[in-house]
Amino acid sequence: MDPLEELLNWATAKGVEINCIKPARMPGRGVGIVATHQIIPGEVLLEIPTACLRTTDTVPRPIVRKLPRNISVQGLLAADLALDKSSKYTPWMAVCPTPADFVTTPLHWPAELQARLPGPARTVLAKQQAKLRCDWEAVSAAYPDLGAEAYRHAWLLVNTRTFYYVNARLRRKVKPTDTDNCLCQQPVADLFNHGDEGCGVAFDGAGFTVTAQRAYASGDEVRICYGAHSGDFLLVEYGFTMDENRWDEVGLDDVVLPRLSAQQRERLDEVGFLGKYVLDRDTVCHRTQVAVRLLCCKVGEWRRFVDGADDGTASQKDVDALLLEILSEYKGKAEEMGCEVENSKVGEPEQRAVLVQRWKQITALLAAYIAKLQESNTG
Repeated sequence: MDPLEELLNWATAKGVEINCIKPARMPGRGVGIVATHQIIPGEVLLEIPTACLRTTDTVPRPIVRKLPRNISVQGLLAADLALDKSSKYTPWMAVCPTPADFVTTPLHWPAELQARLPGPARTVLAKQQAKLRCDWEAVSAAYPDLGAEAYRHAWLLVNTRTFYYVNARLRRKVKPTDTDNCLCQQPVADLFNHGDEGCGVAFDGAGFTVTAQRAYASGDEVRICYGAHSGDFLLVEYGFTMDENRWDEVGLDDVVLPRLSAQQRERLDEVGFLGKYVLDRDTVCHRTQVAVRLLCCKVGEWRRFVDGADDGTASQKDVDALLLEILSEYKGKAEEMGCEVENSKVGEPEQRAVLVQRWKQITALLAAYIAKLQESNTG
């Protein structure tokens, strides 16, 4: 039997209710969910009872007792996956990504290629590496015979295929705002791919419900939204990028911070505006406006802008001119980086391809805003 059909049979036998959708293989993108019939907005597509979820409550007690009490929920769920030798979840696990499927996830890349990631992506990757290292230290101390590669694969499965979930036990252990530790795994639902506008996902004591938020024709791919994530986040956390991403943004720290003197950095730090500069699909953020004004305005005028006593209109032309220079510089660097990666032999072809795509997306966002600034200056 086809593994996808076997998963559906297994899931429905466990109480999962599936309506108008089915999993299907997507060329070059693994598995996704497609509509089997016409779907109208508000139609319930998937219901998964709590009994089908893999949570901290379903981790065998011997594993829980052997691991530190402060291990992260992700680390604990990954340990359960890596150590599970039963057949209980075999149909579910049979359709999960293999280690080879994670080849485009930067965690698997050689260090030289990781160093060519955009700045925000490097930041996300560093945090991810630290989390994995902490979890692996705890698990490997308790289970020295468990292989590092097997655990990393399980850890990435949890990282990419879990949903926000809080139960009574988690409420005692973590804050609901700690989304990194409010996690569960659920069958079938973890096959939905990401989209800007996806189905609604809700949960209560009975389980999870996935509801259509727009109409679909038979054969259309049906997606859910993983969150308002930039391309850098999607690349590091999930190993893919999207050209049509309304939440995409470009980090500007790598091109703005080097222009600041030590004194200017100190002033920005004092008012809480040092770093985290971004350009989204429409404009540069207020933090960037504050930093660039410090580079081209007198300190008194800059302070009035920071305090809200000056709207910055008088200095906007100078600010835009400097922004044009800064963004043009970064656009050149982005183009150069994309060509450098494309022509290199570092890493696997798939890894280089997705990184080149990311640099092209950054170039396109920069080019679009540069054109706006140029039009404004000539208007």
